[in-house]
Amino acid sequence: MKEFLRKTVIPYLLQLFVRFIYLTNKKRYFYAKVDEKRPLIIAMWHGDLLMQPLNYRHFRKNGKVKVIVSEHRDGELIKKIVQYLGVGGIDGSSSKGGLKALMNAIKEIKQGNDVAITPDGPRGPRFSVANGIVAIAQKTDCQIVALNAQPSKYWQFKSWDKFVVPKPFGRIDFYVGEPFSITGLEMDDAKALIREKLHQNNVMK
Repeated sequence: MKEFLRKTVIPYLLQLFVRFIYLTNKKRYFYAKVDEKRPLIIAMWHGDLLMQPLNYRHFRKNGKVKVIVSEHRDGELIKKIVQYLGVGGIDGSSSKGGLKALMNAIKEIKQGNDVAITPDGPRGPRFSVANGIVAIAQKTDCQIVALNAQPSKYWQFKSWDKFVVPKPFGRIDFYVGEPFSITGLEMDDAKALIREKLHQNNVMK
């Protein structure tokens, strides 16, 4: 019974909560123009993750995306929630199953699908950039776009990522930045550019 609740009931209720937050907020969208036929790496901070599946679905209405999620119980819960919101999952993270996640992400991009990554997930430090996103982008020559959500009212957890939950009946500004490439950059320079782009429309600092 506990497994059924954890794997089925709780994810279903949580995705309903996400949809309720989305529907009860006024929304503004600030989207850069992108090539609809070209796959993208979708980057977002871990603490800004909650509303991004619906941000993506509005941005790429016919897009197919899979998010890299860690192979532990929290990751499994996240994967179930985002599946209800139209986002697939790729098992693995920088802390566990990293090589498998890297190979599967490259495969998805070569098939023309988008791949979503939280560069500072699953354990931080907050606003750090792990090697994985750099490796995937450079091995596929795939451009990256940064997604952000700015709620006018929100709760913020005391977790390592200071996870943000927008409150109902406010306003959320959704951002998708200009696509950018890190091809040819050294690891540290690539990470610095990714961090800079993710911070351009980030107010949760």
